[in-house]
Amino acid sequence: MSSVVSYEIVNNIGVIKVDSPPVNALSQAVREGILDAVNAAQKDDTDAIVLMCEGRTFIAGADITEFGKPPRDPSLPAVLGALENSSKLVVAAIHGTALGGGFETALACHYRCAVPSAKVGLPEVKLGILPGAGGTQRVPRIAGVKAALDMITSGNPVAAGKASDMGLIDEVLAGKDLKAEAVAYARDLADSGALLKRIRDIKIDPASIEPGFFDAYRKQVAKRARGQIAQDRIVSCVEAAVNLPMDEGLEVERKLFSELVSSPQSKAMRHAFFAEREAAKIKDLPKDTPIRDVKHVAIIGSGTMGGGIAMCFANVGIPVTLVELNQEALDRGLGIIRKNYSITVQKGKMSDADMEKRLTLIDGTTSYDDIKNVDLVIEAVFENPDIKKEVFGKLDAVCKQGAILATNTSYQDVNMIAEATSRPQDVVGMHFFSPANVMKLLEVVRGDKTADDVLATVMKLGKAIGKVCALSRVCYGFIGNRMLQGYGRQAHMLLLDGATPTQVDAAAEKFGMAMGPLAVGDLAGLDIGYKARQALGTKPDPRTCIIADALVEMDRLGQKSGAGYYKYDAATRARQADPEVEALIKEKAKELGIEQREISDEEIVDRLFFPLINEGALILEEGIAQRPGDIDVVYLYGYGFPVAKGGPMFYGDQVGLKQVYDRICEFRDKLGADYWQPAPLLEKLAKEGKTFADWAKENG
Repeated sequence: MSSVVSYEIVNNIGVIKVDSPPVNALSQAVREGILDAVNAAQKDDTDAIVLMCEGRTFIAGADITEFGKPPRDPSLPAVLGALENSSKLVVAAIHGTALGGGFETALACHYRCAVPSAKVGLPEVKLGILPGAGGTQRVPRIAGVKAALDMITSGNPVAAGKASDMGLIDEVLAGKDLKAEAVAYARDLADSGALLKRIRDIKIDPASIEPGFFDAYRKQVAKRARGQIAQDRIVSCVEAAVNLPMDEGLEVERKLFSELVSSPQSKAMRHAFFAEREAAKIKDLPKDTPIRDVKHVAIIGSGTMGGGIAMCFANVGIPVTLVELNQEALDRGLGIIRKNYSITVQKGKMSDADMEKRLTLIDGTTSYDDIKNVDLVIEAVFENPDIKKEVFGKLDAVCKQGAILATNTSYQDVNMIAEATSRPQDVVGMHFFSPANVMKLLEVVRGDKTADDVLATVMKLGKAIGKVCALSRVCYGFIGNRMLQGYGRQAHMLLLDGATPTQVDAAAEKFGMAMGPLAVGDLAGLDIGYKARQALGTKPDPRTCIIADALVEMDRLGQKSGAGYYKYDAATRARQADPEVEALIKEKAKELGIEQREISDEEIVDRLFFPLINEGALILEEGIAQRPGDIDVVYLYGYGFPVAKGGPMFYGDQVGLKQVYDRICEFRDKLGADYWQPAPLLEKLAKEGKTFADWAKENG
């Protein structure tokens, strides 16, 4: 046997046990061990076989570190063939998660049992690939075609109870002693003369599928796939499961899997997968850094952000106290929280009982004295530095020693805020994204004096409340909003140069963004940026805001007023081009002496996204971000950058930094140096023929 797979006999049932921490991934050693154990079991006098795992989970998937490397025997299909063709009944005993290749392994067994807390799924689409070991062929045979497509194209796991209803799980166990219960289940099956149920023997009647079903499903899934190709290939595989014998369907699956695994999209999505996990690690933070207890949280401000943040903590059972200036504001904030939870209940995603349970964890006060014993305070008030310093002065006076004092600021200087207290070591930035209860990104901002244990605590807490955390040092706008300035600026300047709002947004959306920059502006409200510019007190470059300012002054504030860059249908909020805006753009371009011209979609994409890459290079040079992957994580989870592009820094590497650099130089010479100055790091890497990934390796 392999060192990570053992075999023993219990009550005349052969028990194959995988023990390969942390997640029992299907490495070469695991595959070899399972195959050897199955073969050994064929030769002994056992009556059945149980396949199970030690640790916190069943086989959680393939070993993706092997992707792109020469295959090593035994292949996963060979292992699954041995399980499926075993002369003795094989039961997969599932706990934790059985995902991807792990679930495909379970599907090759004759029966599947699971503890109630277990989940099964085929998440490969989230890595830009499809199940490559029979998942697309076996699931539709037992769960039905529609259910299989929904499951595989979404990549979302299914809880044991639902999986049982779908036919994916044969028996839900009590879950008190997995080994004993699985052996007993296998024993009962053997004693009853249960058949060796091979999913491959199930046939799907093509006549049972409505004509045009697969074409309709392709169109449906394309709308949410944002340019990703894996979903379309999954539909082709399931279609093959209907129309072809199992072995021929497997051939289709393997061919399309091979196509996808070598595609740029999959490489980008695998990069995103690993980048997310790396972003959670702070390079210079000792592994044994202590963690502070956070059992009660206070939030200053119960507006949209404060309420959303409160929900994040209540959702995981952490009590929250909201602090407001007066009772009216507090009641309004608590009411909005209840309304948000009610919407979730109406959608069937939460029970009334769960809603009430979470609401009982959220209370409110108008007195800072009531939060003197909390472990963490998050300030979520207006983006005014004086107000923030005043709040932190009050917190310093009231809060117990050791309490973490966090600011949710999007832009402001965390060091300046910290200096308003006598304990800057306890001050940290926790920049949530709106809506905070939905958006996954949490930018953790490290002040110059922020203590290590504060950082370690906040990173761990962020993960506990379901956030993807990325560390930033202090600068205006941190990582995300600092980079965003160039993106928004070019969107506006492209209009003056001759592009229409529809053309700019269409090019961005074709690139993979959920919404183009101008549509996003309309959604957020054009008056927000207008007020921010007015508050600066300095006159901005009119090329960057003259159209947006004019729209606000025309009372075109975006969706909320029914008109912004676009007109909006009052009932559906569907946007449509507005000749009045296009005329305004021409007028303002003439006013500024800008001669308009035809703008290609290629130029739009380069002018929108290359500034992100360039600013990202500056951020790396300055030490604001730890690694290029952290910047990618910020943009993937905070700004809707398409995961199939891997994030702006990975995208730059894929395009080629020499090409990015040359194009920026071209724009500098053509459009002026004000906004097109190549970052020194970008120039250096481009001239050396290196990538940001190379830089990351060289810089640890």
